Amino acid sequence: MGLSSRTVQIKIKSSGDVFHELWKTDPHQVPSLTPTTIQNCQTHEGEVGTVGSVLFWNYFHDGKDCVSKTQIMEIDEGKKLITFKLLEDTLMEFYEKVTKDIETHHLKN
Repeated sequence: MGLSSRTVQIKIKSSGDVFHELWKTDPHQVPSLTPTTIQNCQTHEGEVGTVGSVLFWNYFHDGKDCVSKTQIMEIDEGKKLITFKLLEDTLMEFYEKVTKDIETHHLKN
């Protein structure tokens, strides 16, 4: 049996508020910050930053160019949380259900 859950934590040199707003209102800028991993983001349906909007992503994983189609399922301003559901993705060959939660936390030095 494969992975049932995986959590990845990444430390960034930015305010959690700025990071949350980037993913919520301007995900098209993410490729400029991670050009070796995420190459492109395009709005497919809806309005960016709203629940239900659909985004296409081009990214690089394990030496392969991949395409992902995600839908924003939840935006929680209080928790600084955005939940994406993968609608189409290379990873879906290995997993029945994939969601991506982006949650920001302020870490003390």
